[in-house]
Amino acid sequence: MRTVQVEELSADAFLPFGFYARLIDPAAEKIGAPPIDFYRDMVQQDLGGASAVSYSTCRVEKREPVIDVTEYHTATGEGILPLDNDALIHVGPASPGDVPPLNRFRVFRVPKGTMAVLRPGVWHHAPFTVNDEPANVLIALPERTYANDCRVVELAGDDRIRVAGGE
Repeated sequence: MRTVQVEELSADAFLPFGFYARLIDPAAEKIGAPPIDFYRDMVQQDLGGASAVSYSTCRVEKREPVIDVTEYHTATGEGILPLDNDALIHVGPASPGDVPPLNRFRVFRVPKGTMAVLRPGVWHHAPFTVNDEPANVLIALPERTYANDCRVVELAGDDRIRVAGGE
């Protein structure tokens, strides 16, 4: 089994996979002044032509830090927002077919309150919590994407990837 080291988010490192913005206590351009600050257009998500976004919660509890499942969506990006705990997300570059480029997978620590948006086709799956506490993660996708635009690949044996350094 190979191992991948957790990385802190940075604009350059995450750019091949998508975008992110800290939504709680942002440090971004704003309109207005206290008591009302409006931080506009901080991050965009490609919905693949869908006219509505659906918000879901993915609650992840402590589990072995091993990537054994990965997936992608062809027609849409995915928004991932850890609400109450930091989370680890694995990503792999979009690739043709159903063979994930495992040697190019990376893992990023996404601080709670930070929205990460994946580009269409980027390999990913459910986040990992960084400690013993569960993480409630807001997922933004067009309605029923999980049922009609989701290619899931289970990894076995030496294809599985151990996540190191996320504590």
